[in-house]
Amino acid sequence: MATPHEPKQDRSRATRQRLLEATIDCLAERGWAAATVSVVAERAGVSRGAAQHHFPTREDLITGALEYMFDTRMAQSKSEALALAEVDAGASRTQAVVAGLVDSYTSPLFKAALQVWTHAAADPVLRERIMPLEAKFGRIAHRRAVEALGVDDSDPVAHHLVQATLDLARGLGLADVLTDDSARRKDIVEQWSATLHTALTR
Repeated sequence: MATPHEPKQDRSRATRQRLLEATIDCLAERGWAAATVSVVAERAGVSRGAAQHHFPTREDLITGALEYMFDTRMAQSKSEALALAEVDAGASRTQAVVAGLVDSYTSPLFKAALQVWTHAAADPVLRERIMPLEAKFGRIAHRRAVEALGVDDSDPVAHHLVQATLDLARGLGLADVLTDDSARRKDIVEQWSATLHTALTR
């Protein structure tokens, strides 16, 4: 049964989501300096007061955006996992997993997160807020990759190969920030996928 408060709650959730999405867009497209509460509020089509009702400080807004990015990425990875279920285990599956990981590090979500990480390197207060988030994100990203590849993470070799794949994906994401690196990246993904598959199936 509907309550009188639901429409207001729905509007509040919608406003919060618009603010988070606007923050990510600002970070990815215009960088850290542009992602202020005022700019984000204007881009989201809400007043500064409404923005500060949801996120009293810029740090609250940025932290919320990072959590939203993570939730979005996790939802995407679930969809990718369902698609992978249709791919037979083998070299093609390994390549699909590696390509998916690399794609996630060349997305606007990664570019937005990169702006936050870079700023946090010189801002101890922000760094303290996001380090626990990044540790959590890293653990879950690793677990998702292990599940997608279908390997035993208790095997040290498999564990390190999965982590190396994630580190490679992140590095390729960094290479794509200033220029379109897609042609070279495609070749590297193909070569690493073949190397990884061989190593994991020995």
